[in-house]
Amino acid sequence: MINLNTASILLAAVSLAGSVAYVLARWKDKGTAAAIAKTAASSAFVALAFVNGATETTYGQLILAALIFSWLGDMLLLSLTSSFLLAGIASFFAAHLAFAIAFANNALNASAGAITFLLALVFGILVLRWLWKYLNGFYRIAVPLYLVAIASMIALAIAASFVSLPPTVAVGAVAFAISDISVARDRFIEKSVANKAWGLPLYYFAQILLAASVSFRAE
Repeated sequence: MINLNTASILLAAVSLAGSVAYVLARWKDKGTAAAIAKTAASSAFVALAFVNGATETTYGQLILAALIFSWLGDMLLLSLTSSFLLAGIASFFAAHLAFAIAFANNALNASAGAITFLLALVFGILVLRWLWKYLNGFYRIAVPLYLVAIASMIALAIAASFVSLPPTVAVGAVAFAISDISVARDRFIEKSVANKAWGLPLYYFAQILLAASVSFRAE
């Protein structure tokens, strides 16, 4: 079971509350407040993994690495410049890969993983068709690779959830992937606080579930 100690509950609450505060600050065009809220929210999910013993197992260490990459991506995406956007995409790409490796480091249901990967790829192709006309140059290579990484992460999360990890891992991986749609829409199609209003809380919910999952594994 998830370790529902006081520290875990408080950190999860800080992370979710910070995500809501960030959306409100962006809506009110309060850049400094938004940066503080996002930093607190992201730091809280990293701390959540620490207090649940992430450093004590291989699985926990891999999840912690993924969360740190997510934290870095969050900080980079506070900027609107293209160079920071590219660095943020690279950081989240690394986060998805680290999560995938963490899930693969467990017993897997191969059939569930294969079926999920194919379904995720089909969904990824639909997303790519939706985004394609808005992409140019490097992004026409980066975005397809990013979608493959997402499909791999989801497939491995579900494959592991069938055998060795709790269902919350699959829920967290899928929620993380869906939240990426809000980021893509905001960056490539239309910048709007509405994208953040649903995407950011979903993203932080996903990170909380994945951070808390380190308490399930003990080697």
